[in-house]
Amino acid sequence: MTQRISFPRPDDRILPDRILCQSPPQQSQSDKENKVIGCLLGLAIGDALGASVEFRPHEYLVEKPVLDLQGGGTWGLQAGQWTDDTSMALCLASSLLTQRRFNTYDQMVRYKWWYKKGFLSSTGQCFDIGSTTRASIEEFCQRQNILRKHFPHITEERIDSLPLEEVRKVREFSEFCGLPGQAGNGPLMRLAPVPLFYYRQPEEAVQLAGESARVTHGDEKAVDACRYFAALIVAAVNGEFKDQLLDEKFIEKHRPWFKSQRLHPEVVAVANGSFRRPGGYKDGIRGKNYIIQTLEAALWAFWSDGNNFETGVLNAVNLGDDADTTAAVYGQLAGAYYGLQAVSSRWGRQLYAHKLLICIAEWLYFDGNQNQSGASSRQQRIAPQIGLQTPKNSSVGIMGYDKQDPPKAVSHKNPFPPEFNPHRPKENQRLDGSKLPPAGKRSGL
Repeated sequence: MTQRISFPRPDDRILPDRILCQSPPQQSQSDKENKVIGCLLGLAIGDALGASVEFRPHEYLVEKPVLDLQGGGTWGLQAGQWTDDTSMALCLASSLLTQRRFNTYDQMVRYKWWYKKGFLSSTGQCFDIGSTTRASIEEFCQRQNILRKHFPHITEERIDSLPLEEVRKVREFSEFCGLPGQAGNGPLMRLAPVPLFYYRQPEEAVQLAGESARVTHGDEKAVDACRYFAALIVAAVNGEFKDQLLDEKFIEKHRPWFKSQRLHPEVVAVANGSFRRPGGYKDGIRGKNYIIQTLEAALWAFWSDGNNFETGVLNAVNLGDDADTTAAVYGQLAGAYYGLQAVSSRWGRQLYAHKLLICIAEWLYFDGNQNQSGASSRQQRIAPQIGLQTPKNSSVGIMGYDKQDPPKAVSHKNPFPPEFNPHRPKENQRLDGSKLPPAGKRSGL
């Protein structure tokens, strides 16, 4: 029997580069597996390339373009370290792999771990979190108080480990904390694990991609952007050509994947080719945090990259503004299309925790394959074996940490000065829909 994958407990504070991971059993790496790995690695590389210049305007990058991985800058990271984009994608991947199903409650629990305990963060703490994502996670934490009333006298760990079927019995509770009007790019930047896990089941991949957005972002544009982008990733992994992916009739030709649900007109406009602008920034392409603009910018970078990942990802970064997320979204699609070799040839080994990222992608491919022939993956039928897989104070097995090297021995220093606020918002809206004041006037963030 195949040994299962496990992740460290959030309280153990194990940094990703100290997590050990053993690849799943396999004969030889297929072309599709290369694409799956390329997709997740492409996300992280784009994120890392843009991290040092996040929030920088395009004009700054015209004078000082990013040409390579570099440290310092916005977050004071080391070259190759990544931000919230990759951390949240890994939280989503860890949920899929631990549950072997799609479980939105468990996803929100893991996002909470990242927010409160730095789970799967490259620095050991949450930073660069968007204001909408932050507000939704805080709302989720408040809603867990409802569960505590229904399940009294149990620990925080047990609340987090509740089976989804038990959570569903509490009618006044919902883990979907996104509200209408929340259309930031947070769901798109973390999306890759869903279509990678379900690429053999396109209809499922598209539907669940939308549900993965709703937990933090409730706007239909955010949901539909994720559905459309998941379809592109699935098609890329399954070997469709670039002109097929960028075809104005892509949605029409893949209509069964979307079932009877129509996409938002703004998403359709992008799919119909609004990204085809030879002048890029001069023609109106922007690397902003509005999800439609992010989607359009990422597709522009893919369309104009000359079939070269390095060209496309640097073009995405050098649009400026939300540079890491634009590049991370480009990296997902380009990585799924070009594959591992094209993505990793220059920056793969310089990427923080690159071995872990590759191993997680291998497990997404392997477990997705096992899931295809298993029981239904719908949330309502999730098995009750949910939550942490490893007894406390024990070695975690196939994926964990070496107990000979305890957490306190990690020599990864906090790169932030004491006065640094790691919760700088990217999306300018509160949970109630009201706008935040200008960045210089924000308080309590």
